[in-house]
Amino acid sequence: MNAPPQSVVPGAFSVVVVIPVFNHGQAIGRMVAGVRAQQLPGLLVDDGSEPGCAAILANLAAAEDGQVRLIRLPSNQGKGAAVIAGLREAGRLGYTHAVQIDADGQHQVNDIAGFVAEARAFPDAVIIGTPAFDRSVPRGRLVGRYLTHLWVWINTLSFAIGDSMCGFRVYPLPPILALLDTVQIGRRMDFDIEILVRLHWRGLKIRNRRTPVIYPPDGVSHFSFWRDNLSISRLHTKLFFGMLWRLPLLLWRKLRA
Repeated sequence: MNAPPQSVVPGAFSVVVVIPVFNHGQAIGRMVAGVRAQQLPGLLVDDGSEPGCAAILANLAAAEDGQVRLIRLPSNQGKGAAVIAGLREAGRLGYTHAVQIDADGQHQVNDIAGFVAEARAFPDAVIIGTPAFDRSVPRGRLVGRYLTHLWVWINTLSFAIGDSMCGFRVYPLPPILALLDTVQIGRRMDFDIEILVRLHWRGLKIRNRRTPVIYPPDGVSHFSFWRDNLSISRLHTKLFFGMLWRLPLLLWRKLRA
C-alpha cells in the first residue's frame, strides 16, 4: 500500500470506493465483486472484525489485480472512524473523490456508476443517496429517520440535505480532509449526519440522488437502538447550538440564494 495505483493521475478526477467493514463476511464478497465489475478501485477498512471475516477481507485484497486494498484498525472503533481512516488513505493515495458505501448489502452496488458520473459532472459537490425503500424497511427505523431529517433541516436552515443517514455518497476529498483536520467528527453512527451538516455550514454544495435501499433478511446491522439513538440525540443538541451562533451567516446565505 505504499504507492498509488497507476490509474491515479495527479490533478485529474479519480475515485475510489471506501467500504467500512465490521463482521460483514456474508455480504462483503458480493459488494467487492460489484466494485470489481465496474473496474473501480476499492478500499476495505476492517473495523476490528472477528477472525473469520478478517480472513475473508484478506483474501479479497490478495487478488493479483491489486484492485482492492485493505487497511485494518487495531480494534472496533465505529463506522465513522472506519470511514475516516478510509478517506484519509484515499487522500494519501492521491484520489480526488471517494465513494462511501455500506458493507451490509443494503445499497445497490451497481448504482455506484451513477453516483460517480454525477460526481464527475459536479466535482465540487457532495453526492448523497436519498433512499427509495421497499417493504423490507423496519417501521421504527423510518420514524427515527424522519425525526433526524427534521433536526437536520433545523440545524442547517435548509432542505438541501435530503437524507443525512444514508451511507451511500461521494465526497470530494480536499474539503472533506480539511474538515477532518480541524473538527472532531463523531466516530460511530453519528458520523454520517454530522459530516453533512458541517459541510453544509461550510458552504459545500450538496446534490441528492435517488437510490434503492433494501434490508436483506440475512443482513447484519450494527445500529444499536439505545446507544446510537442516544448518541444521535446528543449530536442534534450539539449541532443546534452550533447553528445558533452561525445563524446570521446561514440567514445571509439564504437571502443571497
